[in-house]
Amino acid sequence: MDEKLRFYKSQEGYVKCELCPHNCLLSENKFGVCALRTVKNNIPVVINYGEVTLFNVDPIEKKPLYHFKPGSEILSVGTFGCNMKCSFCQNYEISQNKPQSKFTDIDELINLIVNIPDNVGIAFTYNEPFMWYEYIYDVVKRIKEYDKHISVVLVTNGYVNKEPLEKILPYIDAMNIDLKGFTDRYYNKICKADIQPVLETIKIASKSTHVEITTLMVSDENDSVEEIEYIAKFISSIDKNIPLHLSRYFPRYEMKNPPTMVENIMKAKEVAKNYLNYVYVGNIAGVDNNTYCPNCGYNLVNRDVYLTQVHIHGHKCPSCKEYINIVF
Repeated sequence: MDEKLRFYKSQEGYVKCELCPHNCLLSENKFGVCALRTVKNNIPVVINYGEVTLFNVDPIEKKPLYHFKPGSEILSVGTFGCNMKCSFCQNYEISQNKPQSKFTDIDELINLIVNIPDNVGIAFTYNEPFMWYEYIYDVVKRIKEYDKHISVVLVTNGYVNKEPLEKILPYIDAMNIDLKGFTDRYYNKICKADIQPVLETIKIASKSTHVEITTLMVSDENDSVEEIEYIAKFISSIDKNIPLHLSRYFPRYEMKNPPTMVENIMKAKEVAKNYLNYVYVGNIAGVDNNTYCPNCGYNLVNRDVYLTQVHIHGHKCPSCKEYINIVF
């Protein structure tokens, strides 16, 4: 089902898509970078409205979100398409291709959310959710009208323009934003994008919703301790309580670099902790990813893979009363 674009301008025989920083010029049957937005019969449309490729109920820690509804499960859905071309993409089958999908109307999706036992809400994930903007906006607006306590999560690369971001943020409860590196060189070479819009998304989103950051440390590309230190300093300049997840890379899609050395990640974690209160590592077995009070060291949340035990209720450490950035 094609749906008219929400953010565009007509311009000298073209349609300028204004959803993301690529600002693609579209024409009849010619697509933008995301391969989703085009012009049909002189109408600017998106072709993935309501088209779902994946449904799963996941631990919320898998997003990863460690400080939002810890220990809960969330319905996770995705479509196809992306506005980046990351050569290491973990979900390239749907982000860089057009797989089989099923149209799911909004009422059907909400009915699914509310009837899954112990489900806290919905996470838009797997591919880039902002490339599903029209559908997601309609869904989340309806969700909050139906029940404002249903949680809405975006797992995103953050590559979106300010106006659409600010329009949808009032309906979003949490975001995990990929900060893929800290140089334009890395973003240009590996992701075919620019870093500055992502930094702006993090700044804007953190003012109105719960935000956590993930950086995939790719060997020989962005896995230096210095680069992670720059990332930690940037996040700390916004809020030192924003959790940072450092994830281990394994060869995938077009990227053939060897897996990231675990010792590099652990060193980077220790350096990042000089600036941030909460730093975690991913894709590494047997590491301590518990949440501790940054003031007294009290074990607030115990994690064993996706088995989570919560020892805090509210926003204060049970031991020393320090403020803790966790949403329940």
